[in-house]
This record gives sequence, structure tokens and C-alpha cells, in this order.
Amino acid sequence: MKTALRICLALALCLGAARLVRPQEAGDPLDSLKVCKDTQKLIFENAFVRVIDDQIPPGVTEPMHRHRHSVSVYLGNYTNENTTQDGKKTIQTRKANTAGWSEATVHSVKNIDTVTSHAIRIELKY
Repeated sequence: MKTALRICLALALCLGAARLVRPQEAGDPLDSLKVCKDTQKLIFENAFVRVIDDQIPPGVTEPMHRHRHSVSVYLGNYTNENTTQDGKKTIQTRKANTAGWSEATVHSVKNIDTVTSHAIRIELKY
């Protein structure tokens, strides 16, 4: 129940902020749903947002891909290694039933944990 409430709150925040950013470009070759089709699945989309279910098995690396501004809701405890387009690496430890804001980014993500990483990402389209 708490997770569902957090997702609803995050979605409401995204919709409220949707007017502040530019529209997403069609045909982006770094679109995460195209590049990471084995780990990212579209679960909802409208004119304002798209909601992505992202599950990365242990040891798997998602190739370099792009995300718009977004809120992510973390559904498990796990650790990932994030590598940005300029090669900067950071370790990110996620806690279940928490959420975080992400600026627009181009990155690759490797699950360096022993469990599948699982997050719901709510990306702004505008």
C-alpha cells in the first residue's frame, strides 16, 4: 500500500512539473526503451509522462541510454554502478519503498548486487 501511494504521489509531482521542460524528441537512438529492451518495459504512457518498469538481473549492464527528468520509486534493496556519458562512475545503493528525483541523463547501469534491481521510473515528456 505504501509503495502504491508513493508511486501516485510521484506521478502527481511529475504531472505538475510537466509544463516546465521541453517535449521528448521522437526517434531518439538512445531511448532507454529501445536500447534496454531486455530490462525496461513500458507500463503506462500519456501526453505528459511515461512509466517504465526497470529490472536488472545481478551482473547485467544496461548499455548507454537516455532518460528525461524523472522520479524513480525503488522496489527493493540493491546496489548499482552508474556510468555517465563522460565516463564518471558512481555507486548507488537503493532502499526499498523510497523514491528519488533524477535530472535528465545519458548513462549505463550495471547491477553489482546479488539480487535483481527493481525500480519504477516516471519520466516527464514535457
